[in-house]
Amino acid sequence: MDIQYQPELPEQSVPIVILGAGGIVKDAHLPAYKQAGFAVHGIYNRTVQKAQRLADQYNIPNVYGSVEQAVADAPTSMVWDLAMMPPQFVEVLEALPDRSHVLIQKPMGDSWEQTQAIREVCQRKRHHAAINCQLRFAPFVMATRWLQQQGLLGDLHHMEVHVEVYTPWHLFPHIHPLPRVEIQQHSIHYIDLIRSFFGDPEKVYARTVKHPKQAELASTRSTIMMDYGDEIQATILTNHGHDFGPHNQQSYIKWEGTRGAVKAKMGLLMNYPEGVADEFEVCLLNSNQTPRWETIPLEGSWFPEAFVGTMASVQRHLEGSEESIPTRIDDVMRTMACVEAAYASNENGGCVVNYETPE
Repeated sequence: MDIQYQPELPEQSVPIVILGAGGIVKDAHLPAYKQAGFAVHGIYNRTVQKAQRLADQYNIPNVYGSVEQAVADAPTSMVWDLAMMPPQFVEVLEALPDRSHVLIQKPMGDSWEQTQAIREVCQRKRHHAAINCQLRFAPFVMATRWLQQQGLLGDLHHMEVHVEVYTPWHLFPHIHPLPRVEIQQHSIHYIDLIRSFFGDPEKVYARTVKHPKQAELASTRSTIMMDYGDEIQATILTNHGHDFGPHNQQSYIKWEGTRGAVKAKMGLLMNYPEGVADEFEVCLLNSNQTPRWETIPLEGSWFPEAFVGTMASVQRHLEGSEESIPTRIDDVMRTMACVEAAYASNENGGCVVNYETPE
């Protein structure tokens, strides 16, 4: 089966200026841009040495010690890549020229108040801004979407995300003090992905809890259900504290439709940060045959290949070949609303069980 799963690239790419030089830039942004042939014009970081190390590694011609320097040296036609912490977004977005094309690292704020402030400054300055919800562009997601668009899966009615791994949270010290961790920083990817297939849910049910061996974090395990009525099931189950070795670790997304199903193993999350190989399995129903699963090889993974897709969509919008950016802020704002609903559900709790029997 000749599945189409590569993102569309711009006809003529424009330079990128990256604001931030942390681990996500080193591990995902820069490898992806190199792979796609996108030129990085410059990189900024408050600690200039960090930016300089990446500039040396990736032959980036300009290193900046301030956002103002980056703005003063920016090409006329270009994309800003904001890879900072969410509390810095508003200040930086204010400093960029009006009507800039901007790709902003997820999440769109660490709170609903930050989310609203980010949207407000982007609207006021008329930025063409998108959020880097890159899971939508992972090869196994793009392949599944192609199968759906061809009608090979029929009507989708089930989507399940199951992540049961051991995540080394010490690699992410910046999130340790945050009051929201698992849903806001991780399961947001899956909430956004489910929305991209099924649209906006009417309700969200959620519970997010600590792990006794990861007590320094607000939460590392979540159960989320997105309510689309009586015929669609959409669930997310995550446990980042499974420290019993790789044998029973799980990391997959499963889609089921009336005519076919897909199961995609997200190898990146297993044995992190080294990861293991992804797997992409498809079962298409045929009335004359017993259901049979076929493993189809795909090139690339979530990191770094999916980061090509988000940047490519912003660049295509800039050149006019894409009318609307899929992860534009007005769309991802609705993902953030679902995140807020998940935390509200977590706080409000479920229905209290009445164990009393009538006399």
